[in-house]
Amino acid sequence: MKRAVFYLRVSTADQHPQNQTEDLGQLAAQRGWEVIQQYCDHGYSGARARRPALDQLLADARRGRFNVVAVWSCDRLARSVRHFLEVLDELNHLGIEFVSAREQLDTGGPLGRAMITILSTLAELERSLIIERVRAGMRRAKLEGIRIGRRPAQVDRQSVLRDRARGRSLSEIAKDHRISRGLVSKILKQENLNGHKGCVQSPGQLAENSQPQAAA
Repeated sequence: MKRAVFYLRVSTADQHPQNQTEDLGQLAAQRGWEVIQQYCDHGYSGARARRPALDQLLADARRGRFNVVAVWSCDRLARSVRHFLEVLDELNHLGIEFVSAREQLDTGGPLGRAMITILSTLAELERSLIIERVRAGMRRAKLEGIRIGRRPAQVDRQSVLRDRARGRSLSEIAKDHRISRGLVSKILKQENLNGHKGCVQSPGQLAENSQPQAAA
């Protein structure tokens, strides 16, 4: 009897893998597998090559713990053709069969491997089309004057310059104005580039400038 494991994945935390488990359980019963473990990545995108459960599955595969890896669909394992083939190549090297329930495919022969490669290519194409649709929507929103992302921080630049002229540190200024230290540094650099270096003086410079000039 072959020892099998299931790999399950859902992209968001509010999704549940029960449907995947039920279908894979029926497949295991039909083929007479002994299911010894389930690996589930909950809330992980298929675009991520490194996932905790998948990493553990591959580590156990190298230890020879099972003979079959079953998934509900090819895109549960990976959406990138390159990553998908890397996993399949490793499983094949270890003598482990890969089975996808929805596509009814396995790596038992060359035809099954070819079909899985084609399906993985289509899954990657689908993801690319989704990304392009999102980008097209963002471009259209910009043309219509709709702001995308966070609004720029409202900063009193002159107040920042005055605080710096008093000798306050970048961290102190950032904390008081509720902005990042990097933004404070950027404001000071822009002021210097604009030729207003006199607006930002050290305490020593202020004291020197405030001393009365000696009579000629």
